[in-house]
Amino acid sequence: MQKWLDTDDSKRVGQKHGNAESTGHQSGRRIVELLHRRAQDLSADDIAHMRKVVGYIHRHLAQGPTRSDPATSDWRYSLMNWGHDPEKK
Repeated sequence: MQKWLDTDDSKRVGQKHGNAESTGHQSGRRIVELLHRRAQDLSADDIAHMRKVVGYIHRHLAQGPTRSDPATSDWRYSLMNWGHDPEKK
């Protein structure tokens, strides 16, 4: 996931406020950080964030891709920022 977050496509997509980092990209960086922790070391805030991630992924999957080629769509790239690649089975 860290490799993906370092790409230009990852940094390009998502909801941004001005030139700031997108919400999804920030979330992705936090997910990587949380994945390196032991479960018993997660705080209530960490768990709340992971619930937010799951909710976002469920909502975004329901929307489906907006382009004819979902493999290179912003929809897919945004999901990948949140830790989910719809192309992987």
